[in-house]
Amino acid sequence: MNCSISGEVPEEPVVSKKSGMLFERRLIERHISDYGKCPVTGEQLSMDDIVPIKAGKIVKPRPMQAASIPGMLSIFQNEWDSLMLSNFALEQQLHTARQELSHALYQHDAACRVIARLKKERDEALSLLAQAERQMPIPSSTAITANASTLSNGKRAAEEEDLGHAGKKLRPGISGRIIEELTECNASLSQHRKKRQVPSTLAPVEDIERYTQLSSHPLHKTNKPGILSLDINYSKDVIATGGVDTSAVLFDRQSGQILSTLSGHSKKVTSLKFVNDGDVVLTCSSDKTVRIWQSSEEGNYACRQILKDHSAEVQAVTVHATNNYFVTASLDSTWCFYELSSGLCLTQVEDSSQSEGYTSAAFHPDGLILGTGTSDAVVKIWDVKTQVNVAKFPGHTGAVTAISFSENGYFLATAAADGVKLWDLRKLKNFRTFSPYDPDTPTNSVEFDHSGCYLALAGSDIRVYQVANVKSEWNCIKTFPDLSGTGKATSVKFGPDAKYLTVGSMDRNLRIFGLPSDDGPMES
Repeated sequence: MNCSISGEVPEEPVVSKKSGMLFERRLIERHISDYGKCPVTGEQLSMDDIVPIKAGKIVKPRPMQAASIPGMLSIFQNEWDSLMLSNFALEQQLHTARQELSHALYQHDAACRVIARLKKERDEALSLLAQAERQMPIPSSTAITANASTLSNGKRAAEEEDLGHAGKKLRPGISGRIIEELTECNASLSQHRKKRQVPSTLAPVEDIERYTQLSSHPLHKTNKPGILSLDINYSKDVIATGGVDTSAVLFDRQSGQILSTLSGHSKKVTSLKFVNDGDVVLTCSSDKTVRIWQSSEEGNYACRQILKDHSAEVQAVTVHATNNYFVTASLDSTWCFYELSSGLCLTQVEDSSQSEGYTSAAFHPDGLILGTGTSDAVVKIWDVKTQVNVAKFPGHTGAVTAISFSENGYFLATAAADGVKLWDLRKLKNFRTFSPYDPDTPTNSVEFDHSGCYLALAGSDIRVYQVANVKSEWNCIKTFPDLSGTGKATSVKFGPDAKYLTVGSMDRNLRIFGLPSDDGPMES
């Protein structure tokens, strides 16, 4: 039985009460809704006149084109062609998407290169601008204006600075190029340290036990005696001292002669360091300034730059292992990271939790860690790349007067009023404390030798310890009395291979201890 409209076997057969004709339900419903008549007889017809017929499942016969093998092959060919066309369209879309992605990635890479180049040019421009500003003479009109701005209490008004939103000086920051340089230096030094061996030329314990004073040299003025800091240029055997008399003195140990006197600070020189094989000397002072001294071909030193980024006494200066950067620490509770070539302060770090100032500072031998001591007895460890305080070592009494890292990179020695504490940087804890003096006598200086085998400390006398490990005992192998008569040895430093020991005290003399048979000037 076939539908009277389509001529095919209906899936849902229905019959008309009026004409008795058989229809496909969906077809007759659409015809009635459109015309309201029977499609065969033309009589009026409604859905109420339609009666569904129950029938078994009807299997449609094959279409004519599928009734033969050639017809089926034609159907398969059409399906295959359709599939190939669809696949080709998808491949075209994929190719277009890949081209768009490649173009976007190229634009992103080009933008990153342009940004990096602009940042580099900005840093170079800032460096050149800072250098030009420092070397530019002050016009007379500016000086007159500055004089007119004198406050009623006699202090000058602060110079106009570029200030950020919080009223602080704007700093260019430590760029990615500098961080990469510091990281490469760290990797090189760390790899070298793993292969490091104790030099065969290092002075043995037996020799140090026999050390005695070889010479004493009056380097500073008598009206303001006192040596506060020491440093040694190992390659030239030149010793630098910073004194209460506002000057720094460069002394040739072999000849026993003063090479140069660096005058310019208005208050005591609190710390100093050699840089670049002695061609540059850094000094910091209680006058809130840092000075960079450059040597000339004649051997004289001239002040190249005066840095005035701190607002209180500058207590310490320390040089990075690259010899391209240095850090200063001040009682204004900040430390500054400088580029040596330009004298530009790249960043000034202030700890928001810090209420007291910094009294000492030192770089870790690998250069990515900075240690600082504060006036409220706390030692802080900083990540130089991020300028984040990563560790704190409390436990001292009084200001932390000195900091020294061991050459092996594992130990940190800190000095304060209660003596010297040794810290294990791997476990971040104190493993030994030396209390050589009474509570009223602070330890003013502590220093590892360059090999990391000996530790010297200075207070009312000078003591040398043999370095051991965390569990073993660190034995005191030699004690030198303070021959200055002041009872205050303020600074101590080992010479090359610990062949001699230099000591500064609160008189004006530099004292050198070593074996009596060593070459060099005797008692003066």
